[in-house]
Amino acid sequence: MTVMNPACDVHHLCRLAGVSRATYYRHLAADGGDGLDHELQDAIQTICLRHKYYGYRRVTQVLRRHGYIVNAKKVLRLMREDNLLALRRKPFLVPPSAKPEAFLIVPNLIRGLIPSAPDQIWVADITYVHLARAFCYLAVILDAFSRKAVGWALEPGLDVSLAMAALDRALAKRQPPKGNLIHHSDRGVQYASLAYRQRLASHDVQVSMSRPGNPFDNAKAESFMKTLKTEEINARSFTSIAEARSHIDDFIANIYNRERLHSALGYRSPLEFEAHFAQNKAI
Repeated sequence: MTVMNPACDVHHLCRLAGVSRATYYRHLAADGGDGLDHELQDAIQTICLRHKYYGYRRVTQVLRRHGYIVNAKKVLRLMREDNLLALRRKPFLVPPSAKPEAFLIVPNLIRGLIPSAPDQIWVADITYVHLARAFCYLAVILDAFSRKAVGWALEPGLDVSLAMAALDRALAKRQPPKGNLIHHSDRGVQYASLAYRQRLASHDVQVSMSRPGNPFDNAKAESFMKTLKTEEINARSFTSIAEARSHIDDFIANIYNRERLHSALGYRSPLEFEAHFAQNKAI
């Protein structure tokens, strides 16, 4: 008996066949390792085709979820043999001296805070997206506890309505308890605007902002934008904002929130992490 489909679970298959897992693995050992390596390579290739930017650690976690008993070093070796290692761009950080100071002074309320549940800290950021002949702009809000994207909007303009659209989507979907949530962002004019701060105040949400020129104060949002650009935006050429919106919506909702494994979440997806938290809380 050999696992041919990486979606199969060894425990389930052994139960159906009426054999123990120990018997199954003795059978594999007797067959020799070459066939198993070929099977493992097929499974790795399937995962890498689905998640082109997964490194060997995340691939290892997916394999284990599918019933394979394998260590990360072996996965790394097989990925190197097949030239499947994920490529990453070198990070680029604008030096603090190159960033102007914002006009609104709001303290950073989340320094040293570690959220213990959803909807305690949201982090927000804005980035640009290349189109064929223009730019459009994406505003995103993440839950800092689970890294889940809870609100986002893609628009042709970079005014306050962009940030408001993402915020309204997050508020409508999550309906956070009043007085329990901190909204953190950089000091961009969209987040510092009176209209945006009034919308937060109407839901009793506290405002927190990064120090001038310090991207590390909003590291989770910056990390999300890097992932989005590396794994989705930079891999495509969008001809229109409608096309960009369709692909980005699908990536955030179905790949990032639902499927992508996060090392900081114990190699769970954001949705799985929140579901696991809710289940433990109910016990």
